[in-house]
Amino acid sequence: MGLFDVITGKRKLAKPAADRLFALSTAYVTFQAQLEIATTGAAAIVFQALETADFTEIVREMEEVVRATGEDAGGDVRSHTDQFGYRWMVLQEPEFDDLVVGINAVSSSLEAGGYGERILCAVFAFKDADARALYLIYNYKRGAFYPFAPAAGSQQRDTERELRLKPQLAAELPIEPELERWFPLWGIPI
Repeated sequence: MGLFDVITGKRKLAKPAADRLFALSTAYVTFQAQLEIATTGAAAIVFQALETADFTEIVREMEEVVRATGEDAGGDVRSHTDQFGYRWMVLQEPEFDDLVVGINAVSSSLEAGGYGERILCAVFAFKDADARALYLIYNYKRGAFYPFAPAAGSQQRDTERELRLKPQLAAELPIEPELERWFPLWGIPI
């Protein structure tokens, strides 16, 4: 079976493994110890919202669940809609593993409701030893991570820094191999 079979619907493309997001929890130990990268305690899941009762209810329920579980540990959840109409569900949580679990819970609920194709990515915010921002982006459709390192100035990125991180991150995580798919996300609300 080839590309024609995929296009005509005779064969479905394999979906990325759901457990790839959890690889970030174990990789975080290496980030801290060897790369001197620490979480800021913030993450977000980005999706295309729909104005249907079912979709709205799933998102509302997940916000309540994440908010209720996060309050015990000092966490919070809020929503933000960007200039392109994408919804950002932003989680603030001091424990990194809880951020990963929270993002996974939201994505799993959207997928179970039949809205998995609406999920764009998950974004985890970090700071390096020099207090520079670094984001690790998980592309759900590709099942891979990539770094995004903004630089000083308006919509500038530190590509050299991202490329230096690639082999270090690849030892721990599935990294997007096609660099042209390392899309910058400007105006990240975390």
